[in-house]
Amino acid sequence: MTEQQHEVQPHRPANPRAIPVADLARLLSSVGGYSVTPEMIEVDIVSGAPTNADGTIDLVHYCAWLVREMSARGS
Repeated sequence: MTEQQHEVQPHRPANPRAIPVADLARLLSSVGGYSVTPEMIEVDIVSGAPTNADGTIDLVHYCAWLVREMSARGS
């Protein structure tokens, strides 16, 4: 990932099918019970989380991947 992909994008309508990593981290931090960093999402990507060709994340596919991972670990 490049530094540019970690920058928070200016105010524009969010596309849940193509969220930049930094924006996803901010979104998950705002709705979850703890802070999520872009680096945490990068670890998921290295571990197999799906990404779009441009490095953005499809929120639905990412959530499905997280559920699969949690099920596989017995969490």
